[in-house]
Amino acid sequence: MSGPARGAGPLDGIRVLDVSTLFAGPLAATFLGDFGADVIKVEHPRRPDAARGHGPSKDGVNLWWKTLGRNKRTVTIDLGTPEGAELLLALAAQADVLVENFRPGTLERWGLGPEALHAANPRLVIARVTAFGQVGPYSSRPGFGSLAEAMSGFAALTGEPDGPPTLPPFGLADGIAALATAYAVMVALRGVDSSGHGQVVDMAIIEPILMLLGGQITAYDQLGTVQPRTGNRSVNNAPRNVYRTGSGEWVAVSTSSQSIAERVMRLVGRPDVVDEPWFASGHSRAEHADELDSAVAAWIAARPTDEVVDEFERAQAAISRVYDVRGVVSDPQYQAIGTVQTVDDDELGPLRMQNVLFRLSETPGAIRWTGRRHGADTESVLGSIGLSPERIAELRDRGVV
Repeated sequence: MSGPARGAGPLDGIRVLDVSTLFAGPLAATFLGDFGADVIKVEHPRRPDAARGHGPSKDGVNLWWKTLGRNKRTVTIDLGTPEGAELLLALAAQADVLVENFRPGTLERWGLGPEALHAANPRLVIARVTAFGQVGPYSSRPGFGSLAEAMSGFAALTGEPDGPPTLPPFGLADGIAALATAYAVMVALRGVDSSGHGQVVDMAIIEPILMLLGGQITAYDQLGTVQPRTGNRSVNNAPRNVYRTGSGEWVAVSTSSQSIAERVMRLVGRPDVVDEPWFASGHSRAEHADELDSAVAAWIAARPTDEVVDEFERAQAAISRVYDVRGVVSDPQYQAIGTVQTVDDDELGPLRMQNVLFRLSETPGAIRWTGRRHGADTESVLGSIGLSPERIAELRDRGVV
């Protein structure tokens, strides 16, 4: 088998070596592969990416890997051996991007640091994704997205005011870092077009999530304020919360704009508050959240979910049902924009997963294939850099590939 067929896309012609593990690095490579990049997933012959064992499986087949590994060819190489390092340098010579997330110094110890990689390919973009970055007192520490969620201040903001800080039950910081890494790679590739030479992207997982937490650093610097935990409420607007309907289901209401806030309060029978001086801004409304929440909660609790949603829509006020995955896959809006895609898999048959991140009118992305077996494309990938079947078999017998 020569490997899965490649399809045209806006990144067709860009080759990415994904030598990272778990989530932030591999997911960044997935985002690039979704839009046509030729992504080669490099894994250890005897220690596959730990993501292959993360989450539920069916018939021994990991399900998260089907999404995380999609649009990637898979090859096995022991990079810690001299011959394995030589193979990676040969692959890097034909690549545009390399994504890695080893602890700082690991690639250098194997003779695969940026100096060696750029000697093999001066135009290579090297994205180094670590918990804490390449320098500093924490750089050599092991770390995962959960530590970034804690260290960034996200956990301190999340949860009820009288409860503990709360970590998300999924890889939030990793996912945000993956998006940032894919963006950084595209910026660096644009730099290659301008300068003719590659560079190193130093991505610390603790940073992108911090950027999304708003202006807290500036507020602390200028005012000395520290944002508290407020549960589902916001310090920037009110009413903003989740509310239980008369059917026992939950809905989310947000009033980030002044006009929406006014519509909500008129709908729930409290037009009087709209004329209060404090209602004129989101921040001052948040200071009266108890009163506003009480009115909205009582109105919603007295009605079934369908009526609540219909009345909010008629009033042109912002509302959403609170879904679990069952709601996501059946929601007509998600269906209309194609968020959930059915893909044929060679092990499990048709399966559903998240579609590519966004829609391009002229050069759309696509799920060309799902995550492949460990090392499925080793022969074709190594054959492309001149290794004979006999040489590959010899390296396999010795555990190099």
